[in-house]
Formats: sequence, structure tokens, C-alpha cells
Amino acid sequence: MRHHVPTSVVLAQLLAEAPPDYVSLDWLISRLQERSFGLVMLLLALVSLLPGAGILAGILLGFAAVQMILGRESPRLPRFLASRRISTRHIAGLAARAVPLLRRMEAVIHPRLPTPFQATKRLIGFNVLFLAATFVLPVPFSQIIPAFVVMLISFAYLEEDGVLLCISLVAALVSLSVTAATVWATLRATDLIEKLWLGI
Repeated sequence: MRHHVPTSVVLAQLLAEAPPDYVSLDWLISRLQERSFGLVMLLLALVSLLPGAGILAGILLGFAAVQMILGRESPRLPRFLASRRISTRHIAGLAARAVPLLRRMEAVIHPRLPTPFQATKRLIGFNVLFLAATFVLPVPFSQIIPAFVVMLISFAYLEEDGVLLCISLVAALVSLSVTAATVWATLRATDLIEKLWLGI
């Protein structure tokens, strides 16, 4: 049985191995290996909450989700992103804040209800792909709820927590239902306004 190493430990080891000046996204992904999907999903969900970043984050998240569905071991980013350099000092500052938070979360989120890894990855990929599609909808703040659901899925994936994954997938279904209802109501309202306008 594969031994699970907590994500906080992986990040601490990653920081210890980092070059002194800069690291690239490609270097980070290569070191994170199977966990890279979880961290990419988590980071893109966080980025999507920034003003004006929802569409780009949704496109990149969908790109990663498709690769999960295809069973890739780690995401392959476009060259211009993969080669982008990040200051090791910035990574260290982020890790200094993230590792203590992860350790507290790992007290609650931990390996439970084991599931087949590849099948789980593909299932997550399909759900994240649908959630990512809602990021690009022309509805204000439509990405907020899906972003938080993607974060839940990311934590469940990173810590191999089958219980949290089940909860997250139910939350994904609810989120998609709410988004579909919102889009339908918006379309109906637009149609009604158009009819009233033409009737004047």
C-alpha cells in the first residue's frame, strides 16, 4: 500500500530543494508529480477570485481538467507559462504561510475511504471541467461558489480523503445546478425584456 505523505511535508521538502534565486512552474510541477494537479487546481481556484481573472483561470483550469481525464501524471502547461520564473523568496514566503495552515487542516482532512487513484482522477477531471466552464460565463460573480468547490476538491485530492471527496462532488452538483438555474433565469429575464421592448 502506498504511504501517504502530508502535503505540508511535501511543500517543506520542495522549499528545501529549491534553487536559491528562481524556480519555474515547470520545475515546481516536476517536483510535485502526482500532487501537482491538486495544487494547480487550488491555485487557479484562488486566482479566479481576483477581479477580472475568472475567465483566464477557468480556461487554464479546464486545460488541467482535460489532462486529468486523459490520465496524465502531471499537468503540462503552455510553454510560455511553464518557463515562467518565480522568485524563490516569494515561494518561501507563500510556503511560510501555507504550511502551518495545511498542518491544521491535515488534522481534519486525511486519508479516508480509499478509492482507485486513476478512476478518481478522471472523475475529478470531469467535475472540475464542468465547474471551470462556469468561470467563463458572462454572469457577475458566477465563479465564486464553483471556486470554493474546486478548493474542496483540491484538498480532498491532495490528502486522498474519500469522505471529503464525496462531500465535494455533491457540492459540485449543487453548484452546477445553481449556476444552471441562474443562467436560465437570466436568459428568461433577457427574453422578457426583449419582448416588452418590442411590444412598446
